[in-house]
Amino acid sequence: MPKIAADGKYLTVLNLFSTDSAEKQDSLLAAMREIVDAAAYEGWHSSTVHSGQTKFGTANFIQWRSTEDLEARYAGEEFKHRTLPLFGEMTTAIRLLQNEVVYTQQKPGLGETEIGPDRDDYTAIDLYGVTEPRQDELVEALGKSQDWLQQVPGYRTHTVLRGLQARGVDGKWVVVYSQWDSKEAYDAFRDQPAAERSPERRATDAKVDALAVWRDSNTYRVVHTRAAGE
Repeated sequence: MPKIAADGKYLTVLNLFSTDSAEKQDSLLAAMREIVDAAAYEGWHSSTVHSGQTKFGTANFIQWRSTEDLEARYAGEEFKHRTLPLFGEMTTAIRLLQNEVVYTQQKPGLGETEIGPDRDDYTAIDLYGVTEPRQDELVEALGKSQDWLQQVPGYRTHTVLRGLQARGVDGKWVVVYSQWDSKEAYDAFRDQPAAERSPERRATDAKVDALAVWRDSNTYRVVHTRAAGE
């Protein structure tokens, strides 16, 4: 089962696909499973496929050895002439995000952050656009400044990723990948009235509001994973 850690071992790629129907989402998931199960690319370590819950779409959390290995994959004839056209037929938007994991946090006693279909996590992926000079500030606001999350009912983990370069996104961004006990726990946290939020959360919200220039999010269930050598 893949593990997420801010240890610099991997380039983390998030491929986020949006679509407009359940049928197309199912087709995307089937195509992604086929690609993941056949993966034997130089420098590829693991891929974990997620099925969209709040909105139609999919996410693939991929660990690579380096940007050079990933770009070699992108330059290949299969990717350019089969993979991208195939996904283009089923999607309304494609975002291929290269990131580095800069912070991870777990609820006390939970251990390492792991991802896989054998777990029952309800997963949220939140994407925040930011101007390049303020990217580190946003990383800090979304990372260490949120240690109060450990006291939130239903919270399990969150990981902050700094955006490096991308296809389908202009400018810089920061990603938060978080895991929760259930949809109900996540919804209760997300929809808590501002007046009922803790002072620490209100301070974080104000900081993020001041830094983020756009936002996007979806929730997911992990449906498939595979690592090199399996």
